[in-house]
Amino acid sequence: MRQGALAIACWLCGLVAGVAAAPAANLLTDPTSAMPDPAPPWRVVGLPRQDKPLTRYRVVEADGARVLEIDAQASYGNLVHEWPTGIEARQLAWRWRIDLDNPKTDLRSKAGDDHAVAVCVMFEMPLQGVPFWERQLLRLARAMSGEALPAATLCYAWDARLSADAQLDSPYTRRVRWLVLRGGGEALGSWRREERDLRADFVRLFGDESSQLPPVRAVLVAGDADNTQGRSLARLGDLVLSR
Repeated sequence: MRQGALAIACWLCGLVAGVAAAPAANLLTDPTSAMPDPAPPWRVVGLPRQDKPLTRYRVVEADGARVLEIDAQASYGNLVHEWPTGIEARQLAWRWRIDLDNPKTDLRSKAGDDHAVAVCVMFEMPLQGVPFWERQLLRLARAMSGEALPAATLCYAWDARLSADAQLDSPYTRRVRWLVLRGGGEALGSWRREERDLRADFVRLFGDESSQLPPVRAVLVAGDADNTQGRSLARLGDLVLSR
């Protein structure tokens, strides 16, 4: 199980070089490439000295399109795309589905803090609005990881144990906050499309600390099952970040 500030640092770190301008094309799949894995600047990031499997991310054909398959089997690992200097972006869209759910997940507890699929946005938010003790923990995490970790990460979840539109803090840190888009009652194996106003969602979850939408530092796609030792399978496509 992930522990304390080190786990927080690892969950957020692993940022890689990217482009300076906001993209308006599918971030996940290059139509000119036949590679079975997401191409750079995407990469899978695990924990230091990780002794568990990495979640498997690969590009597959599904319903006539190339999409990302997220296969978590008692595993951990995030797929991260960063823009080191930050970019101005207001809209995020994608489509997703869950083919195999992990019934043991519970985003409200550390023991159940796994998910079949999540899409997260890391923001370059100034530290002034972060409460004092959380600011110190973030500085410690930055020192331990050697990365300029973001002060605010907004994660969109599909979770059958929670109701749609639920919002909650990560059980590990308030620097990560969740918004459930698809909850109990959603059919498995069916595509659902999302279009999100990042400013509205950011202010909704982090408005107690900032009323301004910061630059986007990174986009992260995730699925894990290490805490529950379970299994899940999800797919995600047409991920577009735009102004």
